[in-house]
Amino acid sequence: MPSWQNSMFKLFLLNGLMKDTKVEERKPVRNKVWLSSAIPGRSGSFFGLGKIFFCTLLVAVSFGMTGCSLPFVGKSKAFVRENVDFEFVKKIAVLPVENNSKDEFAPELVRDLAITRILAAKLFDVTDKGLVDSALREEAIDRGKPLDAPTIKRLGQKLNVQALLLSTLDIAADSRQGSMSYPEISVTLRMVEVESGLVIWQAGGHQSGDSVWRRLFGLAGRDKYQVTVSLLEDILHTIPR
Repeated sequence: MPSWQNSMFKLFLLNGLMKDTKVEERKPVRNKVWLSSAIPGRSGSFFGLGKIFFCTLLVAVSFGMTGCSLPFVGKSKAFVRENVDFEFVKKIAVLPVENNSKDEFAPELVRDLAITRILAAKLFDVTDKGLVDSALREEAIDRGKPLDAPTIKRLGQKLNVQALLLSTLDIAADSRQGSMSYPEISVTLRMVEVESGLVIWQAGGHQSGDSVWRRLFGLAGRDKYQVTVSLLEDILHTIPR
């Protein structure tokens, strides 16, 4: 082969090798570019899942801190007298609420809602509160005042009921959390058997319109009506039926 042809052949081979080398060098660059574009996507998904997990954990902790779980699951502490069959209680009378708070309207709200929730849950029949108040006037009994055993028995006979439901309102006020105010309600209910004058059931509880998880998600607090309904349902839930 002539020398000029040999030179051209070497130049051709060298040029081909350089092209192959450039191609081989580009592959890692393309791979790096692909990885760099893929990693942020995967990283974003990872951090997105992390945020969801963190929020879920925070909500669970918030429920634990506020003592909340599923709605209307009984949290109130209750006393139930042993060896008492509540099936014998067919009809009750709900007496006026003994008020230890400074709210003059809250006791009547508690009484009305207690009657409504008892009837709605079909726990007992309830004597109309007008008849109850009339019987109290006839007996010269002050509304919301403690009753002795003979008076309880007379009321039971007059109203033809097996038990009286007595209530005490301990707290009915607004509490402040920063610039916001929320209602707080604390109630104790007790059921007294009219023949013996014994308490056969008693339960109480406390609820507020504020909670950590409501503030966490920017939800409005509950008003006095909502808090009272929720508290009474929670308390009445403990009656064995």
